[in-house]
Amino acid sequence: MNISKCHNLMAFRQLAKRRLPRTIFDYIDGGADDEISLRRNTEAFDDYELLPSQLAGIGEVDLRTTLLGKEVEWPVMISPTSAAKLYHADGETAVVRAAGKAGMWYGLSTIATTTIEEVAAAASGPVMYQVYVFRDRALTRDFVDRCKASKVDALCLTVDTPVAGNRERDLVTGLSGPNFFNWRSVLSYATHPRWVYRAAVKKDVELKNITASDYADASFDEGVMEYINRQFDPTLSWKDFEWLAAQWDGPLVIKGVQTVEDCRRAADHGATAVMLSNHGGRQLESAPAPVDCIADVADALRDRLEIICDGGIRRGNHVVKALADGANACSIGRGYLYALAAGGEAGVSRALQLLREELERTMVLLGCDSVAKLGRSYVKRRR
Repeated sequence: MNISKCHNLMAFRQLAKRRLPRTIFDYIDGGADDEISLRRNTEAFDDYELLPSQLAGIGEVDLRTTLLGKEVEWPVMISPTSAAKLYHADGETAVVRAAGKAGMWYGLSTIATTTIEEVAAAASGPVMYQVYVFRDRALTRDFVDRCKASKVDALCLTVDTPVAGNRERDLVTGLSGPNFFNWRSVLSYATHPRWVYRAAVKKDVELKNITASDYADASFDEGVMEYINRQFDPTLSWKDFEWLAAQWDGPLVIKGVQTVEDCRRAADHGATAVMLSNHGGRQLESAPAPVDCIADVADALRDRLEIICDGGIRRGNHVVKALADGANACSIGRGYLYALAAGGEAGVSRALQLLREELERTMVLLGCDSVAKLGRSYVKRRR
């Protein structure tokens, strides 16, 4: 099977499963505890029905929108995810190139295997950098300074990781973090020698934004991922967000909020946008699906914040449902990682094209010729 045989995002999942060692595939695929939130992120979209307007005379469909001050071709963005070179040798560079061709925002993770500078140089579209406020504030400040120097377009603070989630698949397979080569799954690694060569010989899965910083602990005696987990700060508060906002003079996003109260605080403290997210079901188990959070936040704060639905997007009709309920855009993570593992940049480009075609087809069948016109008249939640 090759990527030409993949006709939807989940088809790439099956190909990725074949091409990756089990430990690495489970790192993409897994969630926290019993993975209830992980499953609900996508299943929750089934609770929403689309209400078509017939005989609407649809010619062309306009998917263009403005997000975080930039005009984009469609209201979907690449969510920041960790360590893309775990899945393909071209890593984040392949994804940012595909995003630029697709006319969309690209999100780069702090826990990336490609530096801020390298990604910025490869980008042809807007770039958002996802940052943590670490215990070592000098390390966070360094990230911000490097983003400014590289002309990164927006900054995103992830706030739902005061501690790492309980990801039991990783414990079972022996992968405790994305910069570790662990021999507890010998057979799986042995059947993927090219991956082993890159990881163990070439050491091509280094978390470069951490190791490249002059402010990080240069020894990393306990391992880079353990170092990062130790840097997560459970005392993080809104004062720390104010501190970060003072370091940055562009669009500022908060990722990981889900309640109206937290989103209101985000607006009060100067956030440009919120990413309604439960970290892909990888942090707090039984946190609500992001799509279920949209309506209340939009009703309360749509005039003050842009709203991005982050989590569970697998189909173009999922995007339509989120937009109709009040989101400004959606972001995808696992969907493009499966495609990256399956076929590198070409896989990501195909996956994005398929998702866009589904979105456009859904709009035609819905009888709506512009994403700007989507609203509650087109969607209802099943009781």
